[in-house]
Amino acid sequence: MTATSRPRMATPALALLLPISFSATGALAHDHHGGESKIPEGETISLDPIDATLWIHIFIQMFAYGVVFPIGMVFGVRCVPKINLPVIHNSNEQPQLQLTKSRWHVPTQIFGAALAVVGFFLGHAHGGREFVGNNIHAIFAHILQILLIVQVVLGLYLKGHWERGVNGFIRRLIRPCHSVIGKAMPLLAWTQMVFGGITTLGFCQGEHVGQCAAHFIMGSAFVAYGIILTIILLVGQVWITNTGRSQEFYDSTVIAAWGCVNTFTEHRWGTPWVKNDWQHTTMGIIWWCAGLAGVWMSRDRDGNPKRNFIPGFVIFITGWAMSSHPQELMVSEATHSMFGHTLMATGVTRIIEVAFVLKDKQSLDESGRSWSSFQFIPVYLLYAAGFLFMGATEEQMDLVASSSMDHVAYILILFSLAAIVFLFTNMLIHLYDRLANPLASTKDLSANGYTGLNGRPMEEGRARDAEEFELEGLTSDDEDDDEERRMLRRSREANQPAPVASNT
Repeated sequence: MTATSRPRMATPALALLLPISFSATGALAHDHHGGESKIPEGETISLDPIDATLWIHIFIQMFAYGVVFPIGMVFGVRCVPKINLPVIHNSNEQPQLQLTKSRWHVPTQIFGAALAVVGFFLGHAHGGREFVGNNIHAIFAHILQILLIVQVVLGLYLKGHWERGVNGFIRRLIRPCHSVIGKAMPLLAWTQMVFGGITTLGFCQGEHVGQCAAHFIMGSAFVAYGIILTIILLVGQVWITNTGRSQEFYDSTVIAAWGCVNTFTEHRWGTPWVKNDWQHTTMGIIWWCAGLAGVWMSRDRDGNPKRNFIPGFVIFITGWAMSSHPQELMVSEATHSMFGHTLMATGVTRIIEVAFVLKDKQSLDESGRSWSSFQFIPVYLLYAAGFLFMGATEEQMDLVASSSMDHVAYILILFSLAAIVFLFTNMLIHLYDRLANPLASTKDLSANGYTGLNGRPMEEGRARDAEEFELEGLTSDDEDDDEERRMLRRSREANQPAPVASNT
């Protein structure tokens, strides 16, 4: 479909809306303006511009679902250390550490829910551009709102700390449900953001549905892969080591499974084969063939975990294939070429990281707390590749080509969005790490006999300050802070060795 066959405003401002609209979540209104619809026949949106109310809806929902809820989710992870004090009469018993949620979890989620409700109603109160009824964004918005209401109700019940009798049984059922919904919310919000973007511009309808789905699913998968690698790099190296398998085992398993799916779904069976069908299908074949090889190579002759080059090679060869993908528009050719070269760079740097930076080890040292700056290169490039592929659908390329924006500016915008998501992911992981390791010390002070949560020793004064800080701010509301401090002080004094008198 050419740029002139669909009514749209081919301006730089609208072209800028294209990548920004990936983050537009909430409920775009259906045909609620009353009177005769202004939507041309065969189209899904009217020619009217986006009004101020709809812009406010977009940015409120971006902030609520894209920023506040993910932060609240991190606050809700049971990673904050809490000291479980011993009984007073047993002074020899050591205080035990257990994990609890941050006290900021509930206020953050309430704030996000309030914003989401305001944004939801703004999405039904705007003027300007009209949208067809029952569009995918509006339908999914109601599903998201129902889940949000359920999540708030479950959270309030858990906050009540009703644990006796039948409430104890109900609580054991509700807690995992609350946890699953909370952790699924960022994924659901991302999906709704994509739906918001395509609905705002009237894209991905009719014959465009298939290629739209391919671009957004595959692009989102690259971004998700980058997020997972970021988590493993910053806080998951020890976990990977403890699983008894190399990281390439998991990567190769997913690659092989994805390749099997692509092999049988990229061509519409019963129809003639075209160039793109051959490329997509053979790409699926190389994925499952190489993926199986990577699984086999993930162990040495003694059965120990072993790193290998296969995932990096698969990413590289995929990038080479995508950079050679035939395209009709110059901007589409440039975007796909940049996407392919970005993937090739990801694969090469990944191989260099495994073979030369890490020298086939899981991490730079046994603690798993250090990394090389080079290791972030393939991670960030995965984010960038994901956004480049999501931004390269046929209709998006038509829109950019019909505007005054060139391919260079468009690609730089996509790299900028990738950098923002990369930054926010690192910030969330850092927040989790600080919550999980508030007792961390930067010095080796094992002589003082106190070890932090991450296995590193602490000096006695810092340990005491950290313990008191935990009791003041990070314990649950069911305990009295003053009594806890007195009990902790008596326990610490009872376990301290008596001073040795000097003979001089």
